[in-house]
Amino acid sequence: MTANLTSLLFAAGGGLVALLVAYFKGHLAGEAKQKAKQAAQEQKARDIRDEVQNDIGALPADEARKELGTWDR
Repeated sequence: MTANLTSLLFAAGGGLVALLVAYFKGHLAGEAKQKAKQAAQEQKARDIRDEVQNDIGALPADEARKELGTWDR
């Protein structure tokens, strides 16, 4: 009787550990996926910033002031 109870407790404990491991593994994978997504968004924002700076740098000074004046407000 106690051998069956001990086996049952070990099986239940093993199942609980397996569930916890699966949960944390999934949680870490989701976190890594979110970080990669955020890094891609930040890279896209940097690319847009660089394009705008290049466009403004190509304009003559008075046209650049006029263009940037509309963004100031």
